[in-house]
Amino acid sequence: MELDEELCLCFHVSKRKVLNFLRVERPQRESQLAECHGAGTGCGWCRPFLKRLFDATTNNTQTDPTLPTAEEYAHGRTQYVQAGNGTPPPNATPIH
Repeated sequence: MELDEELCLCFHVSKRKVLNFLRVERPQRESQLAECHGAGTGCGWCRPFLKRLFDATTNNTQTDPTLPTAEEYAHGRTQYVQAGNGTPPPNATPIH
């Protein structure tokens, strides 16, 4: 996943926005990432990926955590939503 691709598809929050939020705000708990434009508060698909970024940042890991490509990510979210695991809000990136 590239920096400007959406990590939270419900609220159109890019990976870059999340990484900048982590760097500038230094949240103490992963749940505080919701303060980054609502990331993680929609369907829930992005929460495990937000956790990976949070853990890498709080553990001072210099490596970028492995995230799927944007296409794989969107496809996974579609399957997640179609399986009844979450409901995207209005104006979210549509499922495919």
